[in-house]
Amino acid sequence: MPVTDVTDLYEEFGDERLPPGQHETSDFPVLSKGNTPSFDPDTWTFRVSGAVEEELELSWEEFTDLPSVTQRQDFHCVTGWSRFDCEFTGVSFPELAERAGVHDDACHVMFTAMDDYTTDLPLSDCLREEVLFAYGFDGDDLPADHGGPLRVVTPHKYAYKGAKWVCGVEFLPEPE
Repeated sequence: MPVTDVTDLYEEFGDERLPPGQHETSDFPVLSKGNTPSFDPDTWTFRVSGAVEEELELSWEEFTDLPSVTQRQDFHCVTGWSRFDCEFTGVSFPELAERAGVHDDACHVMFTAMDDYTTDLPLSDCLREEVLFAYGFDGDDLPADHGGPLRVVTPHKYAYKGAKWVCGVEFLPEPE
């Protein structure tokens, strides 16, 4: 699968690839608010709900059968570190949004994770091609401690807006 390089995304926001106050690392530190939830591909489901034409409920196999992309992205953590040139494989947010048929009144997106973590973003921030529901990392499955089986990657935002262990997305007519 060809790799799309989106590491020049920083040019949209400034002149430096490394954001102010960040330091570059070759490590990929693990930061989580709690324990890593267990994953069973036979019972896992991904739900798309809210302001959509068609609510979706996808099994792990159905989700990973969706058209996928691999992108080289920079990963920035709000705790002050950045890792350049991460290769994530997954389903683009716009691909999923198109399949669900997002209503015109939707303006925010709530991501839900298997550990009950939630985070929301404006829909306009999510409809970017580089926003992925990632299940692969650097040619392998996304490790559980980094959010596997599925996490959201938002290279134009800090990682706390890219929930780990994602199992659903709700399109909202107002922020929550």
